Amino acid sequence: MSAGLDIVSIGMVTAVGLDAPSSCAAMRARLDGFQETRFVGSSSEWIVGAPVPLPRNWIGEERMARMAAAAISEVFEPVPDARAQAALILCLAEDDRPGRPYQEGSALLRRITEISKFEPQISSQIVARGRPSGQVALGLARKILTSSIAPFVVIAGIDSYLNKVAVSHYLGEGRLLTPDNPNGFIPGESAAAVLCRMENNGVFSLLGLGLTREYASIYNTGDLPLHADGMTDAYRRALEETKIDMNHLGYRISDLIGEQYWFKQSALASLRLLRGRHEFQDLWSPAESLGNIGAAVVPVMLGMAWMAARKGYAAGNPVLIEASSDAGVCGAAVLAARTAR
Repeated sequence: MSAGLDIVSIGMVTAVGLDAPSSCAAMRARLDGFQETRFVGSSSEWIVGAPVPLPRNWIGEERMARMAAAAISEVFEPVPDARAQAALILCLAEDDRPGRPYQEGSALLRRITEISKFEPQISSQIVARGRPSGQVALGLARKILTSSIAPFVVIAGIDSYLNKVAVSHYLGEGRLLTPDNPNGFIPGESAAAVLCRMENNGVFSLLGLGLTREYASIYNTGDLPLHADGMTDAYRRALEETKIDMNHLGYRISDLIGEQYWFKQSALASLRLLRGRHEFQDLWSPAESLGNIGAAVVPVMLGMAWMAARKGYAAGNPVLIEASSDAGVCGAAVLAARTAR
Protein backbone atom coordinates (compact mmCIF):
# COMPACT_ATOMS: atom_id res chain seq x y z
CA MET A 1 0.00 0.00 0.00
CA SER A 2 1.30 3.47 -0.87
CA ALA A 3 2.03 5.90 1.92
CA GLY A 4 -1.04 7.76 3.08
CA LEU A 5 -1.65 11.28 4.23
CA ASP A 6 -3.68 12.99 6.92
CA ILE A 7 -6.06 15.88 6.35
CA VAL A 8 -5.33 18.41 9.08
CA SER A 9 -7.76 21.25 8.39
CA ILE A 10 -10.19 22.54 5.77
CA GLY A 11 -11.45 25.83 4.30
CA MET A 12 -14.48 26.64 2.13
CA VAL A 13 -16.22 29.52 0.39
CA THR A 14 -19.55 28.36 -1.02
CA ALA A 15 -23.04 29.51 -1.93
CA VAL A 16 -24.25 28.39 1.52
CA GLY A 17 -21.40 29.68 3.68
CA LEU A 18 -18.25 31.78 3.62
CA ASP A 19 -16.27 29.36 5.78
CA ALA A 20 -16.07 25.61 6.29
CA PRO A 21 -18.18 25.21 9.47
CA SER A 22 -21.13 27.18 8.08
CA SER A 23 -20.89 25.53 4.64
CA CYS A 24 -20.80 22.01 6.10
CA ALA A 25 -23.63 22.76 8.51
CA ALA A 26 -25.80 24.10 5.68
CA MET A 27 -25.10 21.11 3.44
CA ARG A 28 -25.82 18.73 6.32
CA ALA A 29 -29.18 20.50 6.78
CA ARG A 30 -29.88 20.16 3.03
CA LEU A 31 -29.98 23.92 2.55
CA ASP A 32 -29.08 25.26 -0.89
CA GLY A 33 -27.84 28.47 -2.45
CA PHE A 34 -30.02 28.33 -5.56
CA GLN A 35 -31.46 31.58 -6.88
CA GLU A 36 -32.35 33.25 -10.14
CA THR A 37 -29.31 34.76 -11.85
CA ARG A 38 -28.94 37.59 -14.35
CA PHE A 39 -28.62 35.07 -17.19
CA VAL A 40 -31.60 34.38 -19.45
CA GLY A 41 -32.50 30.95 -20.83
CA SER A 42 -33.82 29.95 -24.24
CA SER A 43 -37.44 30.55 -23.19
CA SER A 44 -36.66 33.96 -21.68
CA GLU A 45 -36.71 32.56 -18.15
CA TRP A 46 -34.00 33.41 -15.64
CA ILE A 47 -31.36 30.70 -15.26
CA VAL A 48 -31.11 29.34 -11.72
CA GLY A 49 -27.59 29.26 -10.30
CA ALA A 50 -25.71 29.07 -7.00
CA PRO A 51 -23.53 32.19 -6.64
CA VAL A 52 -21.34 32.86 -3.63
CA PRO A 53 -22.61 35.88 -1.61
CA LEU A 54 -19.32 37.76 -1.41
CA PRO A 55 -19.18 41.10 0.47
CA ARG A 56 -18.06 42.92 -2.68
CA ASN A 57 -19.07 42.45 -6.30
CA TRP A 58 -15.74 41.19 -7.61
CA ILE A 59 -15.91 39.57 -11.04
CA GLY A 60 -13.76 37.33 -13.21
CA GLU A 61 -10.24 36.47 -12.15
CA GLU A 62 -10.29 38.77 -9.11
CA ARG A 63 -13.43 37.04 -7.82
CA MET A 64 -11.85 33.62 -8.21
CA ALA A 65 -8.64 34.74 -6.52
CA ARG A 66 -10.47 36.28 -3.55
CA MET A 67 -12.51 33.14 -2.97
CA ALA A 68 -9.53 30.80 -3.20
CA ALA A 69 -7.39 33.03 -0.97
CA ALA A 70 -10.10 33.00 1.71
CA ALA A 71 -10.31 29.20 1.67
CA ILE A 72 -6.51 28.86 1.82
CA SER A 73 -6.23 31.34 4.68
CA GLU A 74 -8.84 29.39 6.62
CA VAL A 75 -6.85 26.12 6.52
CA PHE A 76 -3.91 27.83 8.23
CA GLU A 77 -5.95 29.23 11.13
CA PRO A 78 -5.69 26.10 13.33
CA VAL A 79 -2.11 25.35 12.16
CA PRO A 80 -0.39 28.74 11.72
CA ASP A 81 3.11 27.24 11.65
CA ALA A 82 2.23 25.35 8.45
CA ARG A 83 1.98 28.57 6.43
CA ALA A 84 5.75 28.85 6.09
CA GLN A 85 6.25 25.14 5.37
CA ALA A 86 3.51 24.19 2.92
CA ALA A 87 3.46 23.47 -0.80
CA LEU A 88 0.43 24.41 -2.93
CA ILE A 89 -1.47 22.42 -5.55
CA LEU A 90 -4.20 24.41 -7.31
CA CYS A 91 -7.11 22.58 -8.94
CA LEU A 92 -8.67 24.35 -11.92
CA ALA A 93 -11.04 23.81 -14.82
CA GLU A 94 -9.83 22.12 -17.99
CA ASP A 95 -7.77 24.46 -20.20
CA ASP A 96 -10.19 24.04 -23.11
CA ARG A 97 -13.42 24.39 -21.15
CA PRO A 98 -15.61 27.21 -22.48
CA GLY A 99 -16.12 30.11 -20.11
CA ARG A 100 -13.23 29.70 -17.68
CA PRO A 101 -13.45 32.87 -15.54
CA TYR A 102 -9.73 33.67 -15.88
CA GLN A 103 -7.14 33.85 -18.64
CA GLU A 104 -4.14 31.89 -17.40
CA GLY A 105 -3.89 29.57 -14.44
CA SER A 106 -0.42 30.84 -13.58
CA ALA A 107 -1.63 34.44 -13.33
CA LEU A 108 -4.55 33.36 -11.14
CA LEU A 109 -2.15 31.40 -8.93
CA ARG A 110 0.09 34.44 -8.45
CA ARG A 111 -2.90 36.60 -7.52
CA ILE A 112 -4.14 34.00 -5.01
CA THR A 113 -0.79 33.80 -3.22
CA GLU A 114 -0.53 37.59 -3.24
CA ILE A 115 -3.93 38.08 -1.59
CA SER A 116 -3.48 35.24 0.91
CA LYS A 117 0.10 36.30 1.70
CA PHE A 118 1.09 32.68 1.29
CA GLU A 119 4.48 31.93 -0.23
CA PRO A 120 4.63 28.17 -0.95
CA GLN A 121 7.81 26.41 0.09
CA ILE A 122 8.33 24.94 -3.39
CA SER A 123 7.06 25.81 -6.85
CA SER A 124 3.29 25.51 -6.91
CA GLN A 125 1.58 23.04 -9.22
CA ILE A 126 -1.61 23.47 -11.23
CA VAL A 127 -3.89 20.54 -12.02
CA ALA A 128 -6.37 21.55 -14.73
CA ARG A 129 -8.54 18.42 -14.98
CA GLY A 130 -11.89 19.86 -13.92
CA ARG A 131 -13.92 17.98 -11.31
CA PRO A 132 -11.43 15.08 -10.71
CA SER A 133 -8.50 17.51 -10.29
CA GLY A 134 -8.61 16.97 -6.54
CA GLN A 135 -7.91 13.24 -6.83
CA VAL A 136 -4.97 13.93 -9.13
CA ALA A 137 -3.77 16.47 -6.55
CA LEU A 138 -4.01 13.88 -3.75
CA GLY A 139 -1.63 11.66 -5.70
CA LEU A 140 0.81 14.55 -6.18
CA ALA A 141 0.52 15.49 -2.51
CA ARG A 142 1.45 11.97 -1.46
CA LYS A 143 4.59 12.12 -3.60
CA ILE A 144 5.60 15.50 -2.16
CA LEU A 145 5.09 14.34 1.43
CA THR A 146 6.73 10.94 0.91
CA SER A 147 9.77 12.60 -0.65
CA SER A 148 10.00 15.02 2.31
CA ILE A 149 10.04 17.95 -0.12
CA ALA A 150 7.61 19.77 2.16
CA PRO A 151 5.96 18.73 5.47
CA PHE A 152 2.56 20.16 4.47
CA VAL A 153 0.62 20.42 1.21
CA VAL A 154 -2.39 22.65 0.53
CA ILE A 155 -4.79 21.30 -2.09
CA ALA A 156 -7.05 24.15 -3.22
CA GLY A 157 -9.81 24.14 -5.82
CA ILE A 158 -11.59 27.08 -7.42
CA ASP A 159 -14.13 27.17 -10.23
CA SER A 160 -17.26 28.88 -11.53
CA TYR A 161 -19.83 28.26 -14.27
CA LEU A 162 -21.55 31.58 -13.59
CA ASN A 163 -20.47 33.74 -16.52
CA LYS A 164 -22.00 34.58 -19.87
CA VAL A 165 -19.76 32.36 -22.01
CA ALA A 166 -20.16 29.26 -19.83
CA VAL A 167 -23.93 29.65 -19.44
CA SER A 168 -24.41 30.24 -23.19
CA HIS A 169 -22.28 27.23 -24.10
CA TYR A 170 -23.94 24.73 -21.77
CA LEU A 171 -27.38 26.12 -22.53
CA GLY A 172 -26.69 25.51 -26.22
CA GLU A 173 -25.53 21.97 -25.41
CA GLY A 174 -28.80 21.31 -23.58
CA ARG A 175 -26.98 20.62 -20.33
CA LEU A 176 -28.37 23.30 -17.99
CA LEU A 177 -31.38 22.64 -15.77
CA THR A 178 -34.29 24.67 -17.15
CA PRO A 179 -38.10 24.35 -17.06
CA ASP A 180 -38.00 22.47 -20.38
CA ASN A 181 -34.88 20.39 -19.60
CA PRO A 182 -35.02 18.35 -16.37
CA ASN A 183 -31.86 16.45 -17.32
CA GLY A 184 -29.41 19.28 -16.65
CA PHE A 185 -27.18 20.84 -14.00
CA ILE A 186 -27.36 24.06 -12.00
CA PRO A 187 -24.27 26.24 -12.57
CA GLY A 188 -22.46 27.14 -9.38
CA GLU A 189 -19.17 28.39 -8.00
CA SER A 190 -17.06 27.61 -4.96
CA ALA A 191 -13.57 27.55 -3.53
CA ALA A 192 -12.23 25.03 -1.05
CA ALA A 193 -8.91 23.90 0.38
CA VAL A 194 -7.52 21.11 2.55
CA LEU A 195 -4.22 21.02 4.42
CA CYS A 196 -2.41 17.67 4.25
CA ARG A 197 0.58 16.19 6.02
CA MET A 198 2.29 12.79 6.12
CA GLU A 199 0.15 10.12 7.75
CA ASN A 200 0.72 10.30 11.49
CA ASN A 201 -2.29 8.82 13.31
CA GLY A 202 -4.40 11.82 12.37
CA VAL A 203 -8.16 12.09 12.71
CA PHE A 204 -8.84 11.61 8.99
CA SER A 205 -6.54 9.83 6.56
CA LEU A 206 -6.31 8.88 2.88
CA LEU A 207 -6.03 5.10 2.53
CA GLY A 208 -6.43 4.46 -1.19
CA LEU A 209 -6.58 6.28 -4.51
CA GLY A 210 -7.62 5.26 -8.02
CA LEU A 211 -7.40 7.24 -11.28
CA THR A 212 -8.58 5.92 -14.65
CA ARG A 213 -10.36 6.97 -17.84
CA GLU A 214 -13.87 6.23 -19.14
CA TYR A 215 -13.94 5.84 -22.92
CA ALA A 216 -17.74 6.06 -23.05
CA SER A 217 -17.60 9.63 -21.75
CA ILE A 218 -20.58 11.95 -21.97
CA TYR A 219 -19.11 13.45 -25.16
CA ASN A 220 -17.69 10.25 -26.70
CA THR A 221 -17.87 10.57 -30.48
CA GLY A 222 -18.33 6.84 -31.06
CA ASP A 223 -21.62 6.79 -29.17
CA LEU A 224 -20.28 4.00 -26.96
CA PRO A 225 -22.71 2.62 -24.37
CA LEU A 226 -21.91 3.45 -20.76
CA HIS A 227 -20.88 0.46 -18.65
CA ALA A 228 -18.94 2.61 -16.14
CA ASP A 229 -15.70 0.73 -16.83
CA GLY A 230 -13.65 3.78 -15.92
CA MET A 231 -15.29 4.52 -12.57
CA THR A 232 -15.47 0.82 -11.69
CA ASP A 233 -11.72 0.54 -12.26
CA ALA A 234 -11.10 3.69 -10.20
CA TYR A 235 -13.13 2.19 -7.33
CA ARG A 236 -11.27 -1.10 -7.68
CA ARG A 237 -7.81 0.48 -7.59
CA ALA A 238 -8.64 2.60 -4.55
CA LEU A 239 -10.14 -0.37 -2.69
CA GLU A 240 -7.26 -2.69 -3.56
CA GLU A 241 -4.86 -0.19 -2.06
CA THR A 242 -6.83 -0.19 1.18
CA LYS A 243 -7.17 -4.00 1.22
CA ILE A 244 -10.93 -3.79 1.83
CA ASP A 245 -13.97 -4.78 -0.22
CA MET A 246 -16.72 -2.53 -1.52
CA ASN A 247 -19.22 -3.97 0.97
CA HIS A 248 -17.09 -2.70 3.87
CA LEU A 249 -17.44 0.96 2.86
CA GLY A 250 -19.44 3.14 5.22
CA TYR A 251 -20.79 5.62 2.66
CA ARG A 252 -19.93 7.53 -0.50
CA ILE A 253 -19.73 11.17 -1.55
CA SER A 254 -20.05 11.88 -5.28
CA ASP A 255 -19.92 14.89 -7.60
CA LEU A 256 -23.37 14.07 -9.02
CA ILE A 257 -24.11 17.34 -10.81
CA GLY A 258 -27.69 16.47 -11.79
CA GLU A 259 -27.56 14.81 -15.19
CA GLN A 260 -28.67 11.19 -15.54
CA TYR A 261 -25.32 10.12 -17.03
CA TRP A 262 -23.46 10.62 -13.75
CA PHE A 263 -26.07 8.87 -11.61
CA LYS A 264 -25.94 5.87 -13.95
CA GLN A 265 -22.14 5.81 -13.83
CA SER A 266 -22.03 5.85 -10.04
CA ALA A 267 -24.77 3.23 -9.69
CA LEU A 268 -23.13 0.86 -12.17
CA ALA A 269 -19.70 1.15 -10.51
CA SER A 270 -21.23 0.31 -7.13
CA LEU A 271 -23.33 -2.58 -8.41
CA ARG A 272 -20.43 -4.16 -10.28
CA LEU A 273 -18.24 -4.31 -7.15
CA LEU A 274 -20.68 -4.98 -4.30
CA ARG A 275 -20.58 -8.61 -3.23
CA GLY A 276 -22.25 -10.40 -0.35
CA ARG A 277 -24.03 -8.96 2.66
CA HIS A 278 -23.51 -5.26 3.39
CA GLU A 279 -25.03 -2.45 5.40
CA PHE A 280 -26.85 0.45 3.76
CA GLN A 281 -24.37 2.83 2.10
CA ASP A 282 -25.60 6.40 1.99
CA LEU A 283 -24.68 8.64 -0.95
CA TRP A 284 -23.99 12.35 -0.40
CA SER A 285 -23.41 15.04 -3.02
CA PRO A 286 -22.52 18.73 -2.56
CA ALA A 287 -24.35 19.48 -5.83
CA GLU A 288 -27.63 19.20 -3.91
CA SER A 289 -26.70 22.50 -2.24
CA LEU A 290 -24.11 24.08 -4.54
CA GLY A 291 -24.86 22.94 -8.09
CA ASN A 292 -21.98 22.13 -10.43
CA ILE A 293 -18.84 23.66 -8.88
CA GLY A 294 -16.29 22.08 -11.20
CA ALA A 295 -12.72 21.79 -9.95
CA ALA A 296 -13.66 22.88 -6.42
CA VAL A 297 -15.78 19.78 -5.85
CA VAL A 298 -13.16 17.30 -4.56
CA PRO A 299 -11.75 19.69 -1.92
CA VAL A 300 -15.38 20.42 -0.92
CA MET A 301 -16.16 16.69 -0.65
CA LEU A 302 -12.98 16.07 1.34
CA GLY A 303 -14.04 18.88 3.65
CA MET A 304 -17.54 17.43 4.03
CA ALA A 305 -16.14 14.03 5.00
CA TRP A 306 -13.51 15.53 7.35
CA MET A 307 -16.10 17.63 9.17
CA ALA A 308 -18.53 14.71 9.41
CA ALA A 309 -15.82 12.51 10.95
CA ARG A 310 -14.74 15.26 13.34
CA LYS A 311 -18.27 16.13 14.45
CA GLY A 312 -19.46 12.53 14.63
CA TYR A 313 -22.27 12.57 12.06
CA ALA A 314 -20.59 10.60 9.26
CA ALA A 315 -22.82 7.97 7.64
CA GLY A 316 -20.15 5.32 8.19
CA ASN A 317 -16.44 4.64 8.06
CA PRO A 318 -14.54 4.57 5.71
CA VAL A 319 -15.85 6.87 2.98
CA LEU A 320 -15.28 6.70 -0.78
CA ILE A 321 -15.13 10.03 -2.63
CA GLU A 322 -15.59 9.95 -6.40
CA ALA A 323 -15.43 12.50 -9.23
CA SER A 324 -15.33 12.38 -13.01
CA SER A 325 -15.01 14.82 -15.88
CA ASP A 326 -16.77 15.39 -19.18
CA ALA A 327 -13.62 14.10 -20.89
CA GLY A 328 -13.85 10.78 -19.03
CA VAL A 329 -11.25 11.17 -16.28
CA CYS A 330 -12.45 9.17 -13.25
CA GLY A 331 -11.09 9.36 -9.72
CA ALA A 332 -11.91 7.59 -6.46
CA ALA A 333 -10.37 8.05 -3.02
CA VAL A 334 -10.98 6.04 0.16
CA LEU A 335 -10.53 7.88 3.44
CA ALA A 336 -11.17 6.85 7.03
CA ALA A 337 -11.50 8.34 10.47
CA ARG A 338 -8.94 6.83 12.78
CA THR A 339 -11.52 6.13 15.44
CA ALA A 340 -15.13 5.51 14.44
CA ARG A 341 -17.46 7.68 16.47
